[in-house]
Amino acid sequence: MSEPEIKTLVLDVLKPHSPPLPEFARYVSELEGVMKVDVSLVEMDERTESIKIVLNCSSINYDDLKEHIGKQGAVIHSVDQVVVEK
Repeated sequence: MSEPEIKTLVLDVLKPHSPPLPEFARYVSELEGVMKVDVSLVEMDERTESIKIVLNCSSINYDDLKEHIGKQGAVIHSVDQVVVEK
């Protein structure tokens, strides 16, 4: 029997204004297992942007994802939805 894999993640993320959303989405898509990245701006202040990220994956390691986006100064505030499949 195969191990359960994370297939979809919906995240609330806080990031600096730079990089801009298109560049940030491309950067997130570079992570192994990520097939689709959907980023929406929720709120913006002087220095940061609150964004919603929907990731569709063949499989993804959550800790690797946190580390990857952290390199761009982004922080996951919450995991709002997870879909796991075998």
